[in-house]
Formats: sequence, structure tokens, C-alpha cells
Amino acid sequence: MSEDSSKNGGSGPGWRKLAERPVYDNRWIRVTEFDVVAPTGAEGIYGLVHFKNLAVGVVPIDDTGCTILIGQDRFTSGAYSWELPEGGGRRDLAPEEAARRELSEEAGLGARNWAPLFSDVQMSNSVTDELAYAFLAWDLFPDARWEKDATEALSVRRVPFPAAVEMAVSGEIVDAFSLVMLLKADHLARTKKLPADLAGLMLGGQ
Repeated sequence: MSEDSSKNGGSGPGWRKLAERPVYDNRWIRVTEFDVVAPTGAEGIYGLVHFKNLAVGVVPIDDTGCTILIGQDRFTSGAYSWELPEGGGRRDLAPEEAARRELSEEAGLGARNWAPLFSDVQMSNSVTDELAYAFLAWDLFPDARWEKDATEALSVRRVPFPAAVEMAVSGEIVDAFSLVMLLKADHLARTKKLPADLAGLMLGGQ
């Protein structure tokens, strides 16, 4: 396999793939090992985790200026984690539709208003190709159309948006996706790039 020079944003030759071997495959991920030549000319191996779904997440804002945090035990860390509603969305489904499902499934909510926060954000680009899409949702209403995942025991917590941002800054929230969503939403509210009434709710008069 030859190098795809269109993806090489630097001045060097980029990575070259010499061979590849499938290592592991399930319904969520595929792991492949490559024989490679690095941009420095050094030969080696590289493991790539391909995510079969997109990462989708939501910053919901209710009519009191609170956001919704979801608590759950994370297998990978062995610890309890507070996060925004988020999950995997099929690649053949529009990211916003997948985010609507996550909000209903995890928080039992829908929203009449949606705005994109970011797209194509690389979650861990040293070893995975996972891409993340995030949305701001407001004018919430009860919506339990989607059942919770049978493997998830979730807690739902309403937190004033500034308090959730403080949880992100202090280290109480450690999920990277939630951190990026909260800080991006806070920045947009503070720089007047959101509707004034929504920004006012989020910032609580700050």
C-alpha cells in the first residue's frame, strides 16, 4: 500500500504502510496491525483501532439553566464517571439523529432546538480513528421513546451549567468528550455566539 499524500499536512514524506494484519474484530471495533515506515524513515509496527460507530454527544440545557449529567460505572477505568449524554451512532445515520436517540435513551428527554457544537473531532488520534460530533440542545421535554441499554445502570443528575463547567475544570469530570463539549459550549455562550436568551440561561447572570 502506498502513502496517501493528500492526507500529509506536513513537509515530510508522511507514513508508509507496507503490510497489514487483522488482529481483532467485534460489532464495535476492529483492530489492525500495520508494518510501517515512519516519516523519519524508521521501520516499525502500528496498531490502529477502527471505531465502527461515530461518537455523538449532547449538552442539554433546561429552562432553569441546568444541564444533564449521566453517571455510570466505566469498565475501562473501574471507576464511576459523570458525563454528558453520549454514545455511539451508526455511520449510516445523521449524527444529530443519533444524538437525539442518546438524549432520549440516557436522560429520557427530547429537545425542540438543536445546534451543532463541533464535528469530526479526533478523540484519540494516536491509536484510533474515532470521530466525535456534539450538539447543544434546549427547550427540553420528556421523551422516553428509546429504551436504556441493558448493560447500563445510569444515574441522571441536573446541574447548573456553570457548576458543570467547574466540575470539568476541577477534575471532577474526567471524560474527555464531556470536557470538550462543556468548554466549547461555555466559550460560545460567553462570546455571544449563541442566542442571547439561551446564553443567559447557561451563564446564570454571570
